[in-house]
This record gives sequence, C-alpha cells and structure tokens, in this order.
Amino acid sequence: MPGFDVLTIGNAIVDILARTPEETLVELGIDKGAMTLVDMDRAVGLYERMGPAVEMSGGSAANTVAGLVSLGGRGAYFGKVANDTLGEIFAHDIRSLGIHFATVPLDGVPPTARCMIFVTPDGERSMSTYLGACVEFGPQDIEPEIVAAAKVSYFEGYLWDPPLAKQAILETADIAHAHGRRTAMTLSDAFCVNRYRAEFLDLMRSGKVDIVFANEAEAKALYETQDLGSAVSRLAADVPELAVVTLSERGCIVADRAGQAAYPAIRVDAVADTTGAGDLFAAGFLRGYTEGLSREHSARIGAHAAAHIIRQIGPRAQTPLSELPDIRALL
Repeated sequence: MPGFDVLTIGNAIVDILARTPEETLVELGIDKGAMTLVDMDRAVGLYERMGPAVEMSGGSAANTVAGLVSLGGRGAYFGKVANDTLGEIFAHDIRSLGIHFATVPLDGVPPTARCMIFVTPDGERSMSTYLGACVEFGPQDIEPEIVAAAKVSYFEGYLWDPPLAKQAILETADIAHAHGRRTAMTLSDAFCVNRYRAEFLDLMRSGKVDIVFANEAEAKALYETQDLGSAVSRLAADVPELAVVTLSERGCIVADRAGQAAYPAIRVDAVADTTGAGDLFAAGFLRGYTEGLSREHSARIGAHAAAHIIRQIGPRAQTPLSELPDIRALL
C-alpha cells in the first residue's frame, strides 16, 4: 500500500456556482456569507433562480485534498455519492487529479449532494446545500488500510450531522492513532460549532483530534466569546498538538500549549471568489506539516494557496499550484 500525506473525509458535493447581485440574496432569503442546509424542494427552487452557472465537484474536505495534490502531495478521500450523473461528475473529477477515491456509490435515493453557491460582486459566497447521499456515509465506507497509510486523516465539521458519519470518524481516529498517525478537523462554519460545541470540544479534549483548523468566527463561537485572544488561547489548551486560526486578510495564528505566533496573509488586489479559501489554506499548511516543515513555512504555503484560489472562480486550482513560481519556491 503506497503512503498518503493526507486522507480527507467529507461531504461529497457537486458545487453549482453563479454570480449573483446582492438584491437577489435578499429576495431569495439567503443568509449572506453562510452555509445553510436545505431540502430537495428548496434546492430545486434555488437552482431555478440561479443565473448562468458552473458545475464542478466540491465539498470542503474534497477541496482540501485536491489542493494538497495540486501542491505535489499524495491524497486520498472518503465521501458518499449516488450512482447518478452528478455522482459520476464528482468521481471523475477527483480521480482525474490522482486522488484515491474508492467509496462505493449509493444506488437509488437520495441523489448526489449539491451546493448552490451565490457569488456576490464583492467575491463573498453564500451557500445553500442539499446533502443528499452524503447522509448515508458510515463505517462501512472506511478503508482501514488507507487510514493506516495516511500521515494525517482530516475531516470536516460539516460531516458531523449524520450519526453514522460520526461513528465512521471516531473509528477512523482510532485506526489512525493505532498506527501512530495524526488526525485533524476543520470546524467548517460557526453554525456547525453552535450545533455541536460540546461534541467538538470533547473530540479535542479526549485526544481524538490532534490538529484543529478554524476561522475567527468559528473559534469565537466555540468558546462563546468575542475576544479572539481568549478563544485562541483556550483552543490551544484544548487541542493536543496544534490549533490553526485563519483571520482572512490578516493572516493566521498558529498556537499550541507552549505559545502562539501570527503569520501574514498574501495581499490580493482583485478577489474573484472566496469559495475554498480556507480549504486551500488547510491544504497548503498540511502540505508543509506532512513534509516536516516549520509552522511558519507551512503557514506561508497555505497563505499562497489561499491567495491564488480567491483570484479565480471556484475552489479547484485551474493550474497546478506546484507550478506557480511563488509556491514552487516554497515546496
């Protein structure tokens, strides 16, 4: 079994992106900048109101492993699609990147998940997600030999809704730790934190998760505070190894129980779409981490990857990131 740098586990979703005026968000009752779960009827209604759209395979953890591979890493992915057209699109896209993806598709209903992403002129994205087949992901979809072969197993907080997925993630953590590997998670969204605060904290404090990625809003929500410093300090105390908190254009903070350090972002003059910025930062950071690079060096790779992705529409790099001069110099 060949080794992998990172295995990611997440909701296997096909993204449908369209540029949208601000007033349309208000008219449709969409919460700007947030991810909202919707049922099939709402998904169909929103799709009908979208303008010209681009369809591509997505999902937070899938975006991260795609970014990691684009940076020259070796990646694997677990996630559930259905045996339908969108499922075929997702599987083809992720396998074409050289990512190991062998999760057995679901026959019948529900169909493959899809996320309608409304991108406003300021580059902000507002997401309405129908989870579909994702909710059927469970322990039966875990490949123990892949977990054992991955330096880091990383999962998204978005996946914490279905009970079977929770069981699968806990089993993955046990397998990873039994083989001396690391586990990581992203808190995904403040709404995830508000729903599962106690469970997320237990994952950290029990040692199931070694590394946590969060943005500022998620870190504050986790500890129900508006004080960023307090949130970062408490997160660093709860996570066994490392906490990484992104601050958008202000860079990031990397912290552990011994201390913390801030690292800058890369300036971007023209933001096209912020979709995937956090996912690509995590990809860059993990690329450095799994190569044994310093935290500062890893944060720089993450910052460059995030800066590149927000200059384009969509969360998948159109040119291999490892071929870009500024990133190639860091690898």
